[in-house]
Amino acid sequence: MEKIIEESRQGQSLVLEQKEENTKKLFIESYGCQMNFSDSEIVASILANQGYNTTQNLEEADLVLVNTCSIRDKAEQTVRKRLEKYNAVKRINPGMKVGVLGCMAERLKSQFLEQEKIVDMVVGPDAYKDLPNLLKEIGEGRDAINVILSKDETYGDISPVRLNSNGVTAFVSITRGCDNMCTFCVVPFTRGRERSREPQSIMEEIADLHARNFKEVTLLGQNVDSYLWYGGGLKKDYIKASEMQKATAVDFAQLLAMVAEAYPKMRIRFSTSNPQDMHESVLYVIAKYDNICNYIHLPVQSGSTRILKEMNRQHTREEYMALVDKVMNIIPDCSLSQDMITGFPTETEEDHQDTLSLMEYVKYDFGYMFAYSERPGTLAARKMEDDVPEAVKMRRLQEVVDLQQKISAERTARFMGQVVEVLIEKSSKKSDAHWSGRNSQNTTVVFPKGHYKVGDFVNVLVTDCTSATLIGEAVGYSDMQ
Repeated sequence: MEKIIEESRQGQSLVLEQKEENTKKLFIESYGCQMNFSDSEIVASILANQGYNTTQNLEEADLVLVNTCSIRDKAEQTVRKRLEKYNAVKRINPGMKVGVLGCMAERLKSQFLEQEKIVDMVVGPDAYKDLPNLLKEIGEGRDAINVILSKDETYGDISPVRLNSNGVTAFVSITRGCDNMCTFCVVPFTRGRERSREPQSIMEEIADLHARNFKEVTLLGQNVDSYLWYGGGLKKDYIKASEMQKATAVDFAQLLAMVAEAYPKMRIRFSTSNPQDMHESVLYVIAKYDNICNYIHLPVQSGSTRILKEMNRQHTREEYMALVDKVMNIIPDCSLSQDMITGFPTETEEDHQDTLSLMEYVKYDFGYMFAYSERPGTLAARKMEDDVPEAVKMRRLQEVVDLQQKISAERTARFMGQVVEVLIEKSSKKSDAHWSGRNSQNTTVVFPKGHYKVGDFVNVLVTDCTSATLIGEAVGYSDMQ
């Protein structure tokens, strides 16, 4: 389980198709959430029109960008180490420029540029369209910064390039920002208020992916369930909308159905959901359409109602369990995953036991588990003492991880002897003779290659499994092929 978590958070240097007329080299790495990787595709698209081809060779880059995450201290420390590496290369290649993008850029702007002087450019998540102007600034010898948060920027008018794409799966951003104000989280401060992207631009992007033979899209946002398009503006301004705007508004359930109906031979996933915003209508849409995957990432953070209130999570333990019951009643074969924080301020052993018992109740297929780390600027950092000793945090984390690994093994074993539909994404990491893909429930499946190829939908008979992977034999193409 720890290995799975670590792999999901690694940085990636990203490369796209080269333009012959471009003469400059861009090296871009991404850390953190899926939104950051999606944003890097937007940045690469903008810079491709400014004369930059991407490269995986740091030493030859004219411009080095790191798209950063502030969600945990470990993520920030990883980025700082990368910045040290970039600056070591820069001493050999003085013409190289270094920039920080994303959430750390917004949070540590003055520190990076003025105090530490380790970057030339700082660009927040809503300012990527200003990159041409910022590049001009650093080209003239000045530091460049734009971390202004926007109330309406969705980048819906930019066609993202697909960096390091397998040509099969792609992310499509539908919302930006977050209004939830969880006390531990920096996202509302680094990504701004929540706003939804125009449905037509979403459908056009998916149409382009379909035309290029992509087989799966993941609709992406900090909180996809609160997606609401009514002609513009923030979610909070909906009450001011005209009656016509309200009558023609599109919510997440409607958007999900639109995509599923328009592209019945494409798989549809989405991430991330917030428990208080997930409505039954979404669950019924998932149940109705076979091409919408039976998998929901449903972060909970704690199993204790008291701690959930301290976190400002807007739901209780009982309400979360009731939602899980609805999911399983409407979509019996659904898989669930979690985000969990151990050692939040004031967490007691009783609170910790509530978390373990919730995990036993829900039976998550997998999860992302972390010890609490105080994030500057959050309400928890300003108002709450980080009073759980580090050793206690780590012991509780290990207990959560151990339990999740046990439950994951049980959940994975339920597929034994079944035939599952798999979309082939790549060769297996452990064997070049095997394909790797995922089933509808987001579980990795490996099987001998045979005559199949990347992008095929294949039925696989499961004959063996580990706690995280299904192993089997292909028995033919699926109906999606």
